[in-house]
Amino acid sequence: MQRPCRITFVFISLFLVSPYGEKTGNKVTNYNIGAIIDVDSRIGKEEKAAFEFAVQSFNNDVSNNHKLSLYIQNSRRNPLLAATAAKKLIEEQEVIAIIGLETWEEAALVSVIGSRARVPVLSFAAPALITPSRWPFLVTMANGDSEQMKCIAATISSFNWKRVVVIYEDDAFGGDSGKLALLSEALSDVGSEIEYRLVLPPFSSVSNPNEVVQDELIKLFNVQSRVYIVLQSSLPMTIHLFEKAKEIGLIGRDSAWITTNTISNYFDSFNSSVISSMQGILGIKTYYDEGTNLYKTFYPQFRRTFRDENPEEDNFQPSVNALRAYDSIRTIKQAMDSDENSPDSLLKNILSSNFTGLSGEIHFQQRKLSHDPILRIVNVIGKSYNELDFWLPGTGFSKNNGYVGYISADFTGTVIWPDGSKLVPKGWAMPTNKKPMIIGVPARTAFEKFVKVEDGKHPGQKNYDGFCIELFYKVVNVLEYVLIYQFDPHNGTYDELVHKVYNKTYDAAVGDITILANRTTFVEFTQPYAATGLSMIVPVKPESSAWMFLKPFTTKMWLVTGSILIYTMFIVWFLEHQSNPDFRGPWNNQIGTVFWFTFSSIFFAHREKIYSNLTKVVVVVWLFVALILTSSYTASLTSMLTVQRLEPTVTDIEWLKRSKVKIGCDGDSFVRTYLEDVLKFKSYNIENVNSEYKYEGEFKSNHIAAAFLELPYGRVFLNHYCKKFTTTAPTYTFGGLGFIFQKGSPVARDFSRAILKLSEDGTLMSLEQKWFAPSPECSANVTEESKTDSLSIHSFWGLFIISVATYTVCLLLFLAYSLKRYWNHEEENNAGILPLVDESVWNKAMRLAKYIYNGKVCVRGEASAAPRVPDIYKWSSPTWDYDRSSSHISMENYEVKSQAESEIGIQLQAHN
Repeated sequence: MQRPCRITFVFISLFLVSPYGEKTGNKVTNYNIGAIIDVDSRIGKEEKAAFEFAVQSFNNDVSNNHKLSLYIQNSRRNPLLAATAAKKLIEEQEVIAIIGLETWEEAALVSVIGSRARVPVLSFAAPALITPSRWPFLVTMANGDSEQMKCIAATISSFNWKRVVVIYEDDAFGGDSGKLALLSEALSDVGSEIEYRLVLPPFSSVSNPNEVVQDELIKLFNVQSRVYIVLQSSLPMTIHLFEKAKEIGLIGRDSAWITTNTISNYFDSFNSSVISSMQGILGIKTYYDEGTNLYKTFYPQFRRTFRDENPEEDNFQPSVNALRAYDSIRTIKQAMDSDENSPDSLLKNILSSNFTGLSGEIHFQQRKLSHDPILRIVNVIGKSYNELDFWLPGTGFSKNNGYVGYISADFTGTVIWPDGSKLVPKGWAMPTNKKPMIIGVPARTAFEKFVKVEDGKHPGQKNYDGFCIELFYKVVNVLEYVLIYQFDPHNGTYDELVHKVYNKTYDAAVGDITILANRTTFVEFTQPYAATGLSMIVPVKPESSAWMFLKPFTTKMWLVTGSILIYTMFIVWFLEHQSNPDFRGPWNNQIGTVFWFTFSSIFFAHREKIYSNLTKVVVVVWLFVALILTSSYTASLTSMLTVQRLEPTVTDIEWLKRSKVKIGCDGDSFVRTYLEDVLKFKSYNIENVNSEYKYEGEFKSNHIAAAFLELPYGRVFLNHYCKKFTTTAPTYTFGGLGFIFQKGSPVARDFSRAILKLSEDGTLMSLEQKWFAPSPECSANVTEESKTDSLSIHSFWGLFIISVATYTVCLLLFLAYSLKRYWNHEEENNAGILPLVDESVWNKAMRLAKYIYNGKVCVRGEASAAPRVPDIYKWSSPTWDYDRSSSHISMENYEVKSQAESEIGIQLQAHN
């Protein structure tokens, strides 16, 4: 007679005999399945109900040629009990598979036994990383933890928490199943870190869990972070953990709690008393679809079965493990449909499963579920929880459980936190052990107005003063909590001070510390409270020049002014030349006269009279332009001569390099390195000057030709030595001055907010005025800003355009009237007279030019006894002609007549 094959859940640690026997001739074959679960726990009860319903459903299917027999063993979450049960199931019940195993400690032991007996083991638990070759017959029905840790890290980043506390229950192997490494890596990617790890002993190993949990939780009061991540914990330990945390006050204001799916998946299984101690926490749950037909068929049957077996329970909602229990039975059932009947073929068929079950897609890769599940972020409120967001693997947060919808990199749900408010907790608090923060203060500073450390009255006592120290006091007063601190003087460079904060010798550092890119790698800087940069300080000398009188105007201004003067001379000469005898005669006399007239009119010293009204318009505009220019010139020159002007002795950094002269800087700061590496100064040309009072002596002795100081220091130095030194050359900017804290310190964020507040309400400006006010001799306008700049053309271009436009219009009007007169005279003299010769265009142009120049017309073919004088007086004022004598007119008429007769005679000769 053939022995029946059975499927069972088991743990075993010895080599066993295979449960497979010979086939009988019966059409229906029985298989035994072993289930190892914690029957006494709520989760175990759910799994048991799901197993029984699944086996019953498959056995009721008349089309099946297999029947399943289920054998359940109680492990009580004890790995040794689970191993014993596995051995019993394999040896006595001859099971062909073992399922269940809620903890990895149980699964690890049973999988070794199953591998030796060649019995597949389907576990509901799995480590973060699994080695298939180590457990060849182990198949995990659980999902990986990588996406869950990324979800937690993204949530931490959304609330801008920089440090967290991780809590987990130690397993039997003294580890965290690899989850801690994944979480630490995910937090590092978002700029956060684990500040403290609280490891709870295994629940089965403690006799008084309440006392043990309380003693461990009290340690958290000495930790600054108040963001707690419960990485993994058994349900009994979880219950004690949250009850004690609420009792001692760790669940409340300023705190935030996040649980992984090892706890959150069982929220539906917790009774109301447990849920009441978890109010306000966030949980990460594995998502499963409750809208499928399969779930709608499963849920009422499961509810009925579970309620009948556990009438004392008040919650009948299945957990994800109950769904996995159903799916595991289905996986084995489908694997048995193959014609092959051996342990290897059964394992192969299990690993090739590919279907959608109650818990999601069932498809294995490297003996674990291949897909990353969608996660739900829930918030425990009242007797249940609210669903806030979904986490889509590889995508981010979403309001929907699919890939179509709103996707966000940040958490978008509204959380009701443990204190009952919607205000995001700051996630940290000062430790209650009264241990003060050790704050480093630079004791060797070149400029004591920033930081000054002196010995006190008593031995070992130090007094701290300066702008940075007083600003620190102001910031502490603004904080919403009491900051317990202790200053410690640091005798070393600023880079060494930064390193002491990095290696946790100091909790923070206060002083004139420059924010640099390489320093931000090691420490956390606050908001800068002062701008910084590198400037070059050099001695000054009084500015003197023999050509000082030219400096009121720029070169372009002088050129444009000269051009306007020449253009004015030309216009005046052109308009007055025909009618005004003062502007006639030899060319040199004409040029001299018009130059003298135009230039002397600036001072109203001209003696020449003006006949033309157009010339009067030109002269009026010119006098207005001259008045503006002379007034501006006088004012600018007066300012230059009466205000002391200082010019630097050196203006070029390249000259300093070529000359190989010495330069000075503060050797304790980063400036020396910057001068060598960036500005390429030779090391032997750089002198360290460790006090602001030594710079003047170094300059006087010509030991250094320039000093390179950061902007705040340069400002302090020039406030005292403004008459002797000045800043020059380009300014090389940096990140500013700030205080430093350890990486991830939440105090740094509060300090930054306080500095911004002090800046906005004017407190920071008042401190600057108090500490950096210029000396009395520098408060007068003798600084660089008081210099008067040369006037440029940009200040007068409108005036120049008006004057040139006016001159040009007058010129065009005069030309238009002259041409009209010329053509009228031509028509009158040549009416009815045949031309004696064909006159060329050149001759016509010459005659027109002579007319415009002389104001008279040469008539072709006729000698006029009395050539006409142009009627220029229509455009002239008769009141200006009182001195024209008759003899002068006669002489002019005689000259015109003689010239006209000569031209006519030449034309007649040419014709003959």
